[in-house]
Amino acid sequence: MNSIKASALEPTRDEIKDLSLGGRLTRLAPVYGLVILTILLILLFTILLPDTFPTLLNLRSIVSDKAIIAILSLAATIPMVTGKIDLTVGYGIVLWHILAISLQTLGLPWPVACLIVLALGALSGLLNGLLVEVARIDSFIATLGTGTVLYALALWHSGGRQIVAMLPDGFYALNATFVFGLPITGFYVLAIAIALWLILEYLPIGRYMYAIGANPTAAALNGIPVPRYVMGAFIASGTLTALAGILLASKLRIGQASVGLEYLLPALVGAFLGSTTIKPGRVNVWGTLIGVIILAVGISGIQQFGGSFWVEPLFNGVTLLVAIGIAGYAQRKRGGVVKPVRNTTPAPPGGTPPA
Repeated sequence: MNSIKASALEPTRDEIKDLSLGGRLTRLAPVYGLVILTILLILLFTILLPDTFPTLLNLRSIVSDKAIIAILSLAATIPMVTGKIDLTVGYGIVLWHILAISLQTLGLPWPVACLIVLALGALSGLLNGLLVEVARIDSFIATLGTGTVLYALALWHSGGRQIVAMLPDGFYALNATFVFGLPITGFYVLAIAIALWLILEYLPIGRYMYAIGANPTAAALNGIPVPRYVMGAFIASGTLTALAGILLASKLRIGQASVGLEYLLPALVGAFLGSTTIKPGRVNVWGTLIGVIILAVGISGIQQFGGSFWVEPLFNGVTLLVAIGIAGYAQRKRGGVVKPVRNTTPAPPGGTPPA
């Protein structure tokens, strides 16, 4: 049934060959429209801003600024595959980047401090999973409550003040290193994306998670342990959020509770945009990265044109509304009812017509 539904938005090669050029573009536009729009935006800003946009410095700036958002978007993508939403990606990063620094001020080596933060991130994900699957609280409400508690803990722990310390060079190198002229954080994002793509597309765990997201009741009836996979998705999301917090601490080199919440909306926008491209109506890794890229390109170009400070949140908010609308339409079209094929076999003489 899933393959039948998917064909509505993912035409086969034979179907495409039988169409005219206009028909091919019509069928492929929903799948690769966002990719084409991204390329067109890059070309447009390159032509209009030839001295500033198509430069290595601008590329470094985009990768450095948006790598953390990309990791958070990938973190939010994992529960979305199972039909859940995780708002703690925006709240948790506040606490995790503060702890990554404050634990080192207590004398802990930076690798130990990072491992503790990752473990706490996984624990918060487990708590979200228990609230959703055991307490049966809606994921939006559960993660909003958990995220608010994490943010309150960040305020309590920091006392509302900045946490500043001289940290080891090895910790700074997590973000400050360049590979092939680009920030190493971009390669972190690429490695995480490839790993998630392989898991979700080629391993049974990925098929089970997509089945849960499509119909958890049917998945449970087919023997899939739904609570286990949903809790695992939240644990993975919490761990990636903690990783993003560590990288943010390495980048800022200070901890403060006023930093982090602004990452929530762009991360969700990237994840929702991911379900509108490559595989419309289905959350997917490469779609999420395309969503983050188009946000980064659009905001960078607008800012270089002299856009005010309020342009970025406006752009993110409008894009989120558009993404949710397109994702909802694509999901409804993907889940449309398949009409039965009428049997045209002629009835035998004197017999009962076939059903």
